[in-house]
Amino acid sequence: MSDLVLPALALMLVIEGILPFTAPRLWRETFKRLTEMTDGQIRFAGLMSMLLGLVVLFLATS
Repeated sequence: MSDLVLPALALMLVIEGILPFTAPRLWRETFKRLTEMTDGQIRFAGLMSMLLGLVVLFLATS
């Protein structure tokens, strides 16, 4: 299991870097909108992201 953590982290960084690399203006505008959100909205988005990740992980490993 631990031998998957580093590749998973590397893949996450690659995926996270796609938008700022390909569309920096869109990334900047999105980030500006994110800073205007309330804490509750950001927490909800984070929760949904984690749940979606868990569903994808479950589907990928079953």
